[in-house]
This record gives sequence, C-alpha cells and structure tokens, in this order.
Amino acid sequence: MTNMLCRRALLLAGCAGIATFAAPAHAQEVADTATSVNDQAEEGVIIVTARRREERMIDVPLSITALTGESLEKQGIQDITQIGQQVPNITLEVSRGTNTTLSAFIRGVGQQDPVAGFEAGVGLYVDDVYLNRPQAAVLDVYDVDRIEVLRGPQGTLYGRNTIGGAIKYVTAKLPDDTSVKIRGTYGSFDQADLIVTASTPITDSLKIGASGARLSRGGFGDNITLGTENYNKDVWAARGTLEFNNGPVFIRLSGDYVKDNSEARQGHRLIPGQLSGAPVLDDVFDTRAGLNIVDQEVEAYGGALNIAVEVSDTITLKSITGYREDSSTTPIDFDSLPAVDLDVPALYDNEQFSQELQLLYESDNLSGVVGFYYLDASAFTAFDVALFTTLPGLTAQTLGDVDTETWSVFGDFTYDLTDTVSVSVGGRYTNDKRTSRVLRT
Repeated sequence: MTNMLCRRALLLAGCAGIATFAAPAHAQEVADTATSVNDQAEEGVIIVTARRREERMIDVPLSITALTGESLEKQGIQDITQIGQQVPNITLEVSRGTNTTLSAFIRGVGQQDPVAGFEAGVGLYVDDVYLNRPQAAVLDVYDVDRIEVLRGPQGTLYGRNTIGGAIKYVTAKLPDDTSVKIRGTYGSFDQADLIVTASTPITDSLKIGASGARLSRGGFGDNITLGTENYNKDVWAARGTLEFNNGPVFIRLSGDYVKDNSEARQGHRLIPGQLSGAPVLDDVFDTRAGLNIVDQEVEAYGGALNIAVEVSDTITLKSITGYREDSSTTPIDFDSLPAVDLDVPALYDNEQFSQELQLLYESDNLSGVVGFYYLDASAFTAFDVALFTTLPGLTAQTLGDVDTETWSVFGDFTYDLTDTVSVSVGGRYTNDKRTSRVLRT
C-alpha cells in the first residue's frame, strides 16, 4: 500500500508587542552543577546556543537547563537518559526490549512507539545535526562539552518534531595544546569503563583529535529462561575530529561510530502468568522473557561538517552538513514469559542527510538569524508478531518504510528595548513530503 502525504505548514512564533524578560531563576536552576562551557565564558557564566547563537544562559528568555561535561563526569552520568534525574519536566527512557532506542518526553510530549510511522515530539541534536529516528539515540556521555535541554515548543528555530522541546548534545572542541587523557572506572556489577582522548595541533590553525570508549557492565538482573544477563552493557564507541581555525573562518569535520552488543532489556511481570501460573519474580531486574530469535545488535555511525565564517563584525555565515546511518535488531517479548506468545523480533534501518544554512546578525540592540534547512531521510522497519500459544502457528509479519524529504526557511530576531526588556519575532515555513509503503503478511 502506498500513501503519499504532502504537507505545507506555516508556523509563526513570537510576536511584536509581547515583551520577554530574561529570568535568572530559569537560567540558573542548575548553577550548582553547571559551570562555564567554553573558553570565552567568564567564570560562573554559562554560554549556550539555544537561540542558534552564543549567549549567556541568563540572557535567554527560555526554559532551559545546561549541564557541562565536567559536571556530568563528576556525577557519574553514563548515558543521556540519566540527565532526566537532573532536569525538571523531562523523561528519557530506553524503549521496550532494547538498550539504545530512546523514548523522550518533555512536559508530557514525546514518542512512545519507535516504528517508522511515528514521529518524535522531542528533537535530539548532536552538534546541531538533527537525529531523525530514535534508534541508536541513547547517547553515551563521553568527550562532551555540554548538554542543553530546551523545554517547550521550539518550532521556529529547530523545526520538525520539537513540540515538546529539544535536547542538544554538544561534543568538546579540541584544546590548543597537545593533550592525552585516560579515564578508567570500575564499579558495582563489574562496571568497567575506559575512555581515551587525544588531540594535537598540526599547524597554528589546524588541530586533530580522537577519542575512544569501551563501556561494559554486568546485568542488574538475569534472564532466567535464557540464562543471560538483563540490563547489562557492552559498547564500543569512537569519535574523530579535525578543526581549522584561522580567525574569521572556523571549520570542524567530525565523525563517530558506536557498536552495541548489550543484551536486550526485557520486562519484569508484575502479575503471575494467567495460564502458566508463573509467580512474580522477587527482583524487578529479573525476567522470564523467552524470545531468542534475534540477538540485540546495534551499529550506528555518522559525520558532520560545521563551517562558520565571520563576514563582518555583525554578520556570520554558518553551514551545518550531516549524514547518519544506523541498523538495529531488537527482540521484544511483550508478555515476558518463556512461551512464544506476543513475541516481536524487529529490525530497524535508518539513513539521513541534512543541510542547514544560517545567516546570523548581531548588533548593539538587534540580533537574530535567518536560515534554510533540508532533510532527506529513509526509515525501514520489519517485525513479526508470534502468537504461538494463543493461536498456534500464527504470525503477523509487517514490513514498512517511510521516505521523508523536507525543506524549510526560518527567521528569528530579538530587539533589546532596555537591558532587561526585549521583543522577539520569528517564523518558519516548512514543505514536507513523505512516502510510505507497508506490507503485511
């Protein structure tokens, strides 16, 4: 079955006549754990790019929280889901039966089902590159400059699928001098992490760096049926960066790779089996899930090219180019019992290319950005539903893909009436074309 959807939407955000006040209470709500995030920031001042330009967080009239890489490391944050413990009104969880698919909610808005036909309500960005699908989006926290969480609709500046908000994962820039850092940790459940980061200048304007991570942990519980661990971790990850900085021109080429062979996180039944009479397990991390048709295996990689050119004291041009690809096999056992019933082995393949152009303007009282965004993405999903106990021999296999091509133009400007009062106006026009094919057998 083929379904063609062509949509044009005009979104206006902000309006003249509404004054916005910078609120220190919002900006500094995590001041005890967040410190300066780049070399240009004064001590104790947090610099963010929530409005697509560098600003002190205290000057941004948005509901925003920023956590620095240093504070995340001190708190032992291992992946992006754990920042939900530090940020209000946000829930980040690992999706059913996986270790790397993200379910993100901000203020109750998000995406529960990760299949290709469902869109997210929270946008996730890595170095300003939008991640179109939730698979492989449970990002491990290493070599990070900061993570910004923007609560509330961000449609003007960030566009698609940010009705709940946006999360910005910003990797660390390379230092000026040769640097080698090795960090190893060992903890409960045989958690053993090793992160190595190295960088060096090649010339006065060219630097190169790389980092690698081996992240492992035994399971919090056990799969009693299969004899495997539940809630364990088995991840290899790497990131490489090349930076050119020659005064008005800054170019950053980066790439990353992750391989996750962790066991799928299967569920814990809160009620006894209705037919089998299997009692509730004592440990909430234990499971009886018996699905072993496929092993969980996740591979993801991508690259980004960020270019910034200062044309004058007031105008800067930016280009953000990104490509990403990921593949996941996931066993989802809905009833968490040994019987082959409500068992769903699933496959996800995603690919995307994006290009964004920005013109930023900054003067004494007026600042803003106009831009163009393009995304070409494909998402493929295949899954089977085995109902061998309820209806012996019955399966319901579904294959489907969604191809998305979208472009948009946007603008957002702020005029400072006084030191504490400003007026903002912004708008975005989006053209979205989507083709879907679904086959059920």
